[in-house]
Amino acid sequence: MEPMNHPRPCIALVVAAGRGTRAGEGGPKQYRALAGEPVLKRAIRAFKSHPAVDQVCVVIGGDDREVYETATAGLDLLPPAIGGDTRQASVRLGLEALKDRAPANVLIHDAARPLVDAPTISAVTTALETFVGAIPVLPVPDTLKRTSDLTILNTVDREGLAAAQTPQGFRYLEILAAHHHAIDATLTDDAAVAQHAGLVVAAVPGSRQNFKLTTVEDFAMAEALLAARRQTRTGQGFDVHRFGPGDHVWLCGINVPHSHGLIGHSDADVGLHALTDAILGAIAKGDIGQHFPPSDERWRGAPSHVFLSHAADLVRDFGGRIESVDVTLICERPKVSPHREAMVARIAEILELDPSQVSVKATTTEGLGFTGRAEGIAAQAIATVSLP
Repeated sequence: MEPMNHPRPCIALVVAAGRGTRAGEGGPKQYRALAGEPVLKRAIRAFKSHPAVDQVCVVIGGDDREVYETATAGLDLLPPAIGGDTRQASVRLGLEALKDRAPANVLIHDAARPLVDAPTISAVTTALETFVGAIPVLPVPDTLKRTSDLTILNTVDREGLAAAQTPQGFRYLEILAAHHHAIDATLTDDAAVAQHAGLVVAAVPGSRQNFKLTTVEDFAMAEALLAARRQTRTGQGFDVHRFGPGDHVWLCGINVPHSHGLIGHSDADVGLHALTDAILGAIAKGDIGQHFPPSDERWRGAPSHVFLSHAADLVRDFGGRIESVDVTLICERPKVSPHREAMVARIAEILELDPSQVSVKATTTEGLGFTGRAEGIAAQAIATVSLP
């Protein structure tokens, strides 16, 4: 067959309109947390980060708009499409929602497969350079039995059998026409819809980890796989601000009365500055000055929780989470201990952590150096982050 070199773009259509009742209580499974992140968001990020995919559109249930917006916050997506009563209808409605964009290719993926990997997506998109459709499959390793009322009727020959996965990729116009052709048929996946219309669909290697979350046990297995994949990284931050005129200082997000203020372009919160750098360091994203340069007048007098929140958002964008943070304030005065509990609570609030994950300490330099001479305050911080 001659290659069909259609140009990009390629749009991923993530189908998330189902209810998933076999997965237990807790609402539709695509919106449940998996290792601290919604299942849907994990599935979407796999496509957002793939170089062959230009845009992502999600097909949602008619009553799911609010929970969808929460689950996908921060992601740049096409407007969602509203699905139908069946998966087949939902895909067709999703494809129709892309008519004005008319992409060359479309990848149709089940939101309940959040562990899809880049090689699987690449295998499908590469096959679309030659074929009208392509899907990932896995050989069936087990002996197959046909049963009735818990008794074995016969053994099924597994030769040539394979389990279908998603994403299933197609030329957009061809699969849209195929879905319209099959509107009165009941078919189990988009490859079946394509074949019903006479299209040839290629098979590419799938992945064992690209399984569908169907039961409570599937969620447990996915949690274990993600835990095994995660890496733990640590970042360190240090900051100094000198005293100047004023009647208070900002320390770890708390206004602390004092005989002097701290001088800085922002609010000079030395504790939050050090902590922001620690988090940025843990994900290798530079330092606070790169993200909020002191030459930029937008940040003059800015509250430092803005900087810290930004660093936390970057961790979430990586699919990571902050495991713990530790801040040490170095000064002769003001006294930190009366404000320590409030500082812990404020940092926990900004980072959306439990207070048990936050430590704030204070020490002096026994009268030595600039802090010993009460010329300013220093802070050091350590942040531990886990990434997928």
